Amino acid sequence: MTHAPAPRFRVPMVARSQTEPHRASSPLELLFDLTFVVAIAQIAAELAHGIADGHAGEVLVPYLMVFFAIWWAWVTCTWFASAYDTDDVPYRVLTMVQMAGVLTLAAGVPTAFAEGNFIMVVMGYVIMRIGLVAQWLRVAIEHPAGRATALRYAGGIAVVQVGWLLRQLLPEGFGVASFAVLVAFELAVPIWAARKGEPSWHPHHIAERYGLFTIIVLGESVFAATTGVQAAVQNDGLSAELVAISLSGLVLLFALWWLYFLEPAADGLAARRHRAYFWGYGHYGVFASLAALGAGLEVAVEYSGHHLDVSALVVGFALAIPVALFLVLLWAIHAPVVEQPVIRPAVILPAAALVLAMPLLTAQWGVGPEVIGIALVCVLVIALTIASRAKP
Repeated sequence: MTHAPAPRFRVPMVARSQTEPHRASSPLELLFDLTFVVAIAQIAAELAHGIADGHAGEVLVPYLMVFFAIWWAWVTCTWFASAYDTDDVPYRVLTMVQMAGVLTLAAGVPTAFAEGNFIMVVMGYVIMRIGLVAQWLRVAIEHPAGRATALRYAGGIAVVQVGWLLRQLLPEGFGVASFAVLVAFELAVPIWAARKGEPSWHPHHIAERYGLFTIIVLGESVFAATTGVQAAVQNDGLSAELVAISLSGLVLLFALWWLYFLEPAADGLAARRHRAYFWGYGHYGVFASLAALGAGLEVAVEYSGHHLDVSALVVGFALAIPVALFLVLLWAIHAPVVEQPVIRPAVILPAAALVLAMPLLTAQWGVGPEVIGIALVCVLVIALTIASRAKP
């Protein structure tokens, strides 16, 4: 078993090399990711409950809003670590502050969905961002070459956090609009700050970090589906449909994992660093769709017990929409980055359209055959992709 080395008390925070060989995720980064497991599990569960209760439309907006907070906090911390991870004592302490913010955010998820009260979610988010501001201020002090960029990051992030706190004072009717405005500012800060010099992030490290987060979100889908199986068995026992949904759901998740890791993103990011923002920002939809799929699978296995009021059509679209979005976005975010994309639009777009059409058959065939059909479509995409790569 490999143990994390004892950190030195302080290491000057200077930019790490973009070409550092064998750059991999550190034990601290892996621990950091685990805190996001809790937050994602919370919002996936709330989305599943909303769908099962027939309130999918009402919970979708809170789901997307809270997921943004989780995803963006992870993204900004990850890219910072890729450029300036010193793994000394101050760095570890500030990382733990950010982890505390994640857990605070997760604790506020049920209240946000049930009552529309986002105060604890915002407080957790702001705690995470304060930790990151402190990291950037340390860069400004210790790394003169990156000082202008670091101060822009620190100042921009801090100003937007004031906006999030002030947003809590606005009338309820301004909630979504004010959220969209602040999201735009959050996304603009890295682009604006990089005009003074781009941080020295490592392309292979970033690709690995995103891949690991993809596995985390897929793991949450497995957990959500397992929760649904437990509920269905407790209420109605095993059935052929439950077994079919469970097995085909597992095949589906495995297929989506396979598809994601078919694309060699690291080399593309190294060759086209200027397109990294598009690739990195586009993963919001990739991650959100995978987490939503977990909620859909949980509802589907519970529905097999025939004790939910929601219609089969709603359950069907709760599965089909996330899968179709994942397929399209997987191709879309890699196409501008990878020189020769492995996943081709001639395969992925018809497959996404076919998946979206599957719920129309649930009224006659049921949810089980739909899950089997979606899984088979994704397996076919893998087969066609691998076959096209094998051609001389």
